Amino acid sequence: MKKRWLAVGLAAMIFGLTACSGAPAETGTEAEAETEAVAETEAVASTEAERTSLIVGFDAEFPPYGYMDENGDYVGFDLDLAQEVCDRRGWELVKQPIDWAAKDMELSSGTIDCIWNGFTINGREDDYTWSVPYVNNKQVVVVTADSGIVDFAGLEGKVMGVQQDSSALSALEEEANADLAASFAGMEQYADYNTAFLDLEAGAIDALAVDIGVASYQLASRGDGFVILEQELASEQYGIGFLLGNESLKNAVEETLMEMVEDGTFAEIVDKYSDFGMAGLVCIE
Repeated sequence: MKKRWLAVGLAAMIFGLTACSGAPAETGTEAEAETEAVAETEAVASTEAERTSLIVGFDAEFPPYGYMDENGDYVGFDLDLAQEVCDRRGWELVKQPIDWAAKDMELSSGTIDCIWNGFTINGREDDYTWSVPYVNNKQVVVVTADSGIVDFAGLEGKVMGVQQDSSALSALEEEANADLAASFAGMEQYADYNTAFLDLEAGAIDALAVDIGVASYQLASRGDGFVILEQELASEQYGIGFLLGNESLKNAVEETLMEMVEDGTFAEIVDKYSDFGMAGLVCIE
C-alpha cells in the first residue's frame, strides 16, 4: 500500500513542480490528459484502499491447487496462498468456483476479481494482467499401470482424454505435438479431471493429458493404479490472472505474495503440499 500511495504522491509532486517551473506551461489536450491521468491514478488507488474482499475464481476440481475436500470445504495450494494474502491485507477471501471454460466471461463481468488456480501464463501473456510467475508447470500424460504404454509411441491408435479449454489441450494443439495428436484414435474432452480419471480407470479412454501437479495429486490419492510417462508435452508457468489493465489490484496482491516469500510463509504453504511434488515446481524463492 505504501508503494502505491508513494507513486501517487510522486506523480502529483512532479505535476506540481512542472507547473511551478519556468518551463512553458502545457496547453490544450496535453495538460488535460495529464490531469485526467493523475486523477485516474488517485481514483484507482482509492478504490484498492477501500477494498474489503477478494473474489477468487477457481476450478473446484483441480487438485492440489483448488478442490473440495471430504468435509465439503474448498481447499488447495492456491486457495491457501490467497487466504494468506487476504488475511494480511484485511480482506475477506471469497472462493468462487467457476466453469473453467467460462473464466473470461466471469472475469470481464466482474463476478470474480482474479483467476487463481493453476493458471498458465504462456500463450496468454497479452490477454490478462499477470502477477509474477510462481510455479513452473509441465503437461504430462497419465496411463493406467497395466496399460503396457511406456512412451508416446505407445499412444498411437489410443483415445486421449483432456480437460476442455486447458493448457494440456493447448499443448496437444501445438505444432510440436501435431504428429502425436494425429496418431490418436480419438480425443475426449472433459469438463473436469475427476471424471476423466474415472474414465481412464474404467478403460473408456487410454490416456490422459494433464498438469504434472494434478497428476501427482491423483496418483498420491488413488494409489498405484496409474503412472506418468517420462516424456512431457510442454512446459509452462503459472501466475495469477487479473482483468487486463487492472494493475492496481495486481500490484497489491503481488506485493503481499512477495512478502510471504521473503518471510518464509510461502515456503511453509509449499511444504504442506510436499506429497504432491509442489516443492519441485515453485519458481520464486
